[in-house]
Amino acid sequence: MSDHTANSPVHAARAHGHRAPRAEFYAYFVVILMGALPVALLTWMASVVRHGRLPARGPFASAWFDAKAITPLIFRA
Repeated sequence: MSDHTANSPVHAARAHGHRAPRAEFYAYFVVILMGALPVALLTWMASVVRHGRLPARGPFASAWFDAKAITPLIFRA
């Protein structure tokens, strides 16, 4: 009789669970954040001029959100 629990999806999920971010992740995060910050600032200023009011999210928060979304994509590839 064979053991079907050895390579089950549940076992694989536990083996490859959430890993703590390493220095390389933070280095990429900072580079992406610094690249996204000027773009977010220009977009934020254009939105202020166009609509005449401040957006709900500021330029730094927008750049942080973008870097937080893009950086894990690099490590998944």
